[in-house]
Amino acid sequence: MRAILLEKLYEWSLIPHQTLKKNTAWELTIADLQEFPHKSLGEQLGTFLAKNNFNLQNKLESHDVFHVLTNTGITVPEEISMQFYLLGNGKRSTYLFTVICIGGLLYPDYFKLFYAQYKKGKVSHSFHQLNFYKLLNQPLEKIKSAFSIQ
Repeated sequence: MRAILLEKLYEWSLIPHQTLKKNTAWELTIADLQEFPHKSLGEQLGTFLAKNNFNLQNKLESHDVFHVLTNTGITVPEEISMQFYLLGNGKRSTYLFTVICIGGLLYPDYFKLFYAQYKKGKVSHSFHQLNFYKLLNQPLEKIKSAFSIQ
């Protein structure tokens, strides 16, 4: 029940969240991403999206990049844990705080996971603000190494 509640809240927030974002949509398809060099951020992002039967969401592309960079799954607790990772990494947004507050209240049994992810984010060099579009052709492991992403 708690997962359904969070998924509904996400669906309701999606359009306003996209509308308020000032960045430009990437206008790339999964096929476009899979044309990037082998093991690059772009190619790995395309693989992640295809594997999970997702498409890039306009203006929210960095969210899926965060999944790839942090090797975070797509279950509701994993989504919440990724927001804790990003909080540790220095990201601040209304969306992040909302997910952390509601998710923390609904999933207290995952507190150890959330805290562990927060600590991983603290150890990593700040990457949440990068222009990932410009990094799509770079090797994923090179990016992870440069920013100490575990």
